[in-house]
Amino acid sequence: MNIFPKITKHPIRFLLYLEWILLMIIAMSETLNFPLYGGRRKIRHIYTTEVSNSLSINLFLLLIFSLMGLFLPINKSRSKKIIYTTVEIGLIILMSFLSNLRLSPILCIILVIRDCFIFERKQNLIINIFVFSLFTFLQIQRLHKLTRLPLFARERFILVLLSSIILFGLVIVFLQLLVKAIMSERKSREQLAIANEKLRQYALKIENIAALEERNRIAREIHDSLGHYLTVLNVSLEAAWKLRKSEPQESIEFLADAKQLGSKALNEVRQSVATLRSNWWENQSLESAIATLIADFHKSTGILPTSNINLNYSPENELKIAVYRIVQEALTNIYKYAEATTVEINIFTTKNLHLIIQDNGKGFNLSQNTTGFGLQGMEERALALGGKFEILTSPNTGCKIIANFPLIRIN
Repeated sequence: MNIFPKITKHPIRFLLYLEWILLMIIAMSETLNFPLYGGRRKIRHIYTTEVSNSLSINLFLLLIFSLMGLFLPINKSRSKKIIYTTVEIGLIILMSFLSNLRLSPILCIILVIRDCFIFERKQNLIINIFVFSLFTFLQIQRLHKLTRLPLFARERFILVLLSSIILFGLVIVFLQLLVKAIMSERKSREQLAIANEKLRQYALKIENIAALEERNRIAREIHDSLGHYLTVLNVSLEAAWKLRKSEPQESIEFLADAKQLGSKALNEVRQSVATLRSNWWENQSLESAIATLIADFHKSTGILPTSNINLNYSPENELKIAVYRIVQEALTNIYKYAEATTVEINIFTTKNLHLIIQDNGKGFNLSQNTTGFGLQGMEERALALGGKFEILTSPNTGCKIIANFPLIRIN
């Protein structure tokens, strides 16, 4: 069982320890200077009894004063702070004037240290002025008690008192600055710790967001690239299966196309994996990539999209990938759902890069679209690069996809 009081609430522990050391010095000084043992004569016994009572009172008041250091009203109301300080001052006055406590200026120093934690700067200044005035008054009272000293001794004692008063004022100023500097440094450390904790939390959030974005990016890559080829491959295999008896030669041709699409799908997977390690678009132009998509689309559907690509300069690789994937996903959706006979692809640059894909298919109702992962992926690619994405469509009116990207030029 811990019999010592808890001191964790004190702002600065070593100052509390310093208070206790100073108070112990005062208590020892009082104890050693008072004659506690009586003499043989009765008058001496009476004097010793009075002094012993005064010592007991001083030690009791010192104990109260020391215990008050454990309960500083830092976060209390203003009235409680004033009451606390008034009690401290009252104890100092009682011990100084009524009980003739030696080393009473040390109590004034302790009072100054405590009030640095309790009050704000203006209020603390008032307390310091009052404490300095109290100390000066104590010194003047001491001077009045020395009227029987010779003149030269009195002058020397006055000089000592003036020096002590000046020194006490300097000590008050020093303590004020010291405690404020310590508190300011401690507050800075606390703020820095809070800032570091917030920074750590932000870093974790950013890490989670980055991981989520990377998962979404990989999901889009799988959907846009591998999904495209698997869709076409499935159609080719279905056609080969239907023609296996009636038109075996054409069935073989579809199987050959399916085999070629399977190889392309495998190559696309390899390229997607390679993209995670390096940039395979470094030597790949957007024009050639789009031309390959158009050729594959024509071979699978018999529909030859018209394309108009007019780029003043090569865009950055991330933008090329986004445009390529949007065109790829759009052709896949046209192949699967649109039943279109014409497709137009326009890519051109002004201050921005513009992509327009239009078909004459059956269109659809955007509000009722339930297979929108591909559409969502296209929009996410545009928004990720600070662009805008729009789909204009309605039933039996075809579909028009518009994407605009801010352009960063690469020389």
